[in-house]
Amino acid sequence: MILDDYQSPWRTEELDDLRAMTRTFLKKESVPHHARWAEQHSVDRDFWRQAGEAGLLCISIPEEYGGGGGSFAHEAVIMEEQARIADDAWANVVHSTIVAHYIATFGTEEQKQRWLPAMASGDLVGAIAMTEPTTGSDLQSIRTRAQRDGDEYVINGSKTFITNGTYCDLLIIVARTSDEKGGK
Repeated sequence: MILDDYQSPWRTEELDDLRAMTRTFLKKESVPHHARWAEQHSVDRDFWRQAGEAGLLCISIPEEYGGGGGSFAHEAVIMEEQARIADDAWANVVHSTIVAHYIATFGTEEQKQRWLPAMASGDLVGAIAMTEPTTGSDLQSIRTRAQRDGDEYVINGSKTFITNGTYCDLLIIVARTSDEKGGK
């Protein structure tokens, strides 16, 4: 049974406008390229910039950092529209709802000013290296190590399934800095 007339209680007129704009954008800029993206195993880099120009990247990041100043509901609308067209190539979810929020929450002010506006414009694509061959995404069991060497960290370990990893400009690496149980 199709529920075309069902409306979620969290939807608003603003979100409906975003939905319409996102639907139009994806129909024009994503759908015609799905076969080629599947063949080349990546989304065109220009698509990221087009999505940034349309305001679809980092929509729930504060405006002071170049984001849209929206909420997760705004991100959910974009995700729903992407699912609606069966687009499994554009990993905006990783870029906008995971990587950008790690930076917004844990980054220094300089990092936020430097990276978030570029992520919102699509000039910089974010990825996260989390999954490991023997631990999956069980972050409590990761083995990748980050050891301080002066002002830098030396990373040792293995990661798999790094969404956006083949063309990212910014990579968050999940690593252990001690042998203590738990994570920080």
